[in-house]
Amino acid sequence: MLFYLLEHLRYYDEYVKSGGYAKSPIFTHIGKPFWEIYGKTWGIIGLGTIGKKVAQIAESFGCDVIYYSTSGKNTAQKYPHKALDELLSISDIVSIHAPLNEYTKNLITYEKLKLMKKTAILLNLGRGGIVNEEDLAKALDEGLIAAAGLDVLEKEPMNLDNPLLQIKNKDRLLITPHIAWTSIEARQTLVKEIYLNIDAFIHGKQRNRVC
Repeated sequence: MLFYLLEHLRYYDEYVKSGGYAKSPIFTHIGKPFWEIYGKTWGIIGLGTIGKKVAQIAESFGCDVIYYSTSGKNTAQKYPHKALDELLSISDIVSIHAPLNEYTKNLITYEKLKLMKKTAILLNLGRGGIVNEEDLAKALDEGLIAAAGLDVLEKEPMNLDNPLLQIKNKDRLLITPHIAWTSIEARQTLVKEIYLNIDAFIHGKQRNRVC
């Protein structure tokens, strides 16, 4: 999602497929400039199991990782912990990997989006209710941030009158129908775990107990 938005891949894909590249007098095309993520700041909201893996990947690309704990309790990590407003204001990339609860409901509003860099990209892979969708649509139309990628929405499937479907510059937004979890391997693992849990229950064995 990040590279699709950052590198304007929709634009470049359409440029080639429309025949524009075939008609070009030069070997390249830089109609929409983009930047590298090396040396940029990646802010993570929710440094749980998924957030930590994202942090590792971000580091492998040379990003400086910071994070915000939505509960305020997970602050003893190897990465610098920042207050939300500071994280939003200094990050080039902000990705959300948090649950929806009393701490995160409507966490990202228009006022919070105003704190972000105009070149920043916001990714929500936590839960839809964390980002106010009407405020995000307004922020994208006003160019408060460069782009946003969403795999989750407040209502799924989304309503036809969702303001995100009405934004002026659709290149600024990537929405997927909640598919981040749906790789073939992930679904195979899910079914296998269900089978193993049932088998353990039948044979009186404890497995995957959480309390």
